[in-house]
Amino acid sequence: MLDLTRKVAFVAGAGSVAEGWGNGRATAVLLARQGAKVFGTDYSEDALTGTTTAMDKEGLGDSWTPYKADMTSNGDVERAVRECLKRYGRIDILVNNIGGSQPGDPVSLTVEQWDGQMERNLKTAFLGCKHVIPVMEKQFEKEGKGGAIVNISSIASTSFQVGGRVHVAYAASKAGVEAFSRATAICYVKKAIRVNSVVVGMMATPLVAARLTQQLGVSDPTALAAKRNALVPMGRMGEAWDVAHATLFLASDEAGYITATKLIVDGGVTATRHNGDVAA
Repeated sequence: MLDLTRKVAFVAGAGSVAEGWGNGRATAVLLARQGAKVFGTDYSEDALTGTTTAMDKEGLGDSWTPYKADMTSNGDVERAVRECLKRYGRIDILVNNIGGSQPGDPVSLTVEQWDGQMERNLKTAFLGCKHVIPVMEKQFEKEGKGGAIVNISSIASTSFQVGGRVHVAYAASKAGVEAFSRATAICYVKKAIRVNSVVVGMMATPLVAARLTQQLGVSDPTALAAKRNALVPMGRMGEAWDVAHATLFLASDEAGYITATKLIVDGGVTATRHNGDVAA
């Protein structure tokens, strides 16, 4: 089940901002556990080093290649894909996992902040697909097998706010990721290239903890975590492994009849929330 032996996965954002398990790190390790060769990018060498350490601890070092790249840069993405092909000769799975939120409404956000959200959250998915899809097309022409693309989105795509903190750019960019995923899926459905989104709810990851602590000026992270846990019907925030397992499923052959859709991983939040009640 969910065997990725002889598959190559390109994971964008495979590091973590701190020790522990971010979505990208957990996904990279899980795909390697299932037999894939994993080529992981991050803009931070330190973040990649942490993932390398995690891989080595599990004896997965031979299945892992770290590569420093800014996934908002067309040139960097092009070079990263070329290096992956040089190393492994193919790409069967693409995971676009770059993202981050910036609070603000249309008036308070600067133009630079708006552009930054679109670059980081939406353009990265576009560039990943732009350079990996031609590889998958060639594989389809040669083998009849294309590949699977998983783009990481957020429940912000249907809008939310917390304590009056609005995130219009983040919401718009994540809605764009889902629309982009559906449209791209239909573009390449005849070439056996599947494209889906994992829609993530409130998460307890190093990136989220660092971001919210800074944005909110929180002095008691434990109290903030308890408050966020209470907003989830299941009683807890999600973990990186929840995202990783959803990603693994959509990337696997067992999901071979699934494309142009989204898998919501949020502990029931979107089914029960009311406007203004939920954070991301």
